[in-house]
Order: sequence, then structure tokens, then C-alpha cells
Amino acid sequence: QVQLVESGGGLMQAGGSLRLSCAASGRTFSTYTMGWFRQAPGKEREFVAAIGWSGGSTYYADSVKGRFTISRDNAQNMVYLRMNSLKPEDTAIYYCAAAGSPGPLKLKGVDSVYDYWGQGTQVSVSS
Repeated sequence: QVQLVESGGGLMQAGGSLRLSCAASGRTFSTYTMGWFRQAPGKEREFVAAIGWSGGSTYYADSVKGRFTISRDNAQNMVYLRMNSLKPEDTAIYYCAAAGSPGPLKLKGVDSVYDYWGQGTQVSVSS
């Protein structure tokens, strides 16, 4: 069982930066692939980024590639999402998720492969 709690959301102007954090419980955290998803009002939840269990592999949605960076600290049971050059279209609720199944990161871009989810943190970007 893994419990996830996101934090770090807020209101930013376009061009600004934010770092989201996800605190995970559970001794097996380091064995999970971790992901970030987001859901904007009236839209489907979409994949943002994923990171392998060791932190050595990452995978990004095209819409955030080059602007967002996912990282993890297994010693602290933490996952982070650094968001730079924020745009109004980045406005959404951001969710942290954990996937226990093995496989390449490129298969972790769909929410159905994730086993555990946090409650989300709101990010709002004004123009």
C-alpha cells in the first residue's frame, strides 16, 4: 500500500516556476515507477511525466518536454515536478501516481497502469 500527498501548487504568472512535491508512504516506494498527471477543467486527465524506480530514466509528454523536470529522492520517499516557463494552459489539478507493474516508461503514459493516486494540488497560471 502506498499513500501519496501532493503539495506545492499555487497561483503563478506566465513564465514563472513552481516545484510540486509528492510525499509517499510505504517501505516499497523505491520499487514503484512514479508519474505526474494533470486535469484541467472540462478536460480528461492527461499524462505529464514519469520516472523509473532508480531515477535514471524519465519520460515526458510533448507539451511539457524541456520545461518540466521530474525527479525523485528514494531516501526521503519524495517525488518532485519542477515546472519552468509556465503557461496558462498548464493550469490544472496535478496528481502524483505510483505504478507497481514493470515495463518501459513509455508504457507508463496512461493512467490505467497506475495503482495509487494522491488527492491532487491546484496549479493556476495567469497570463
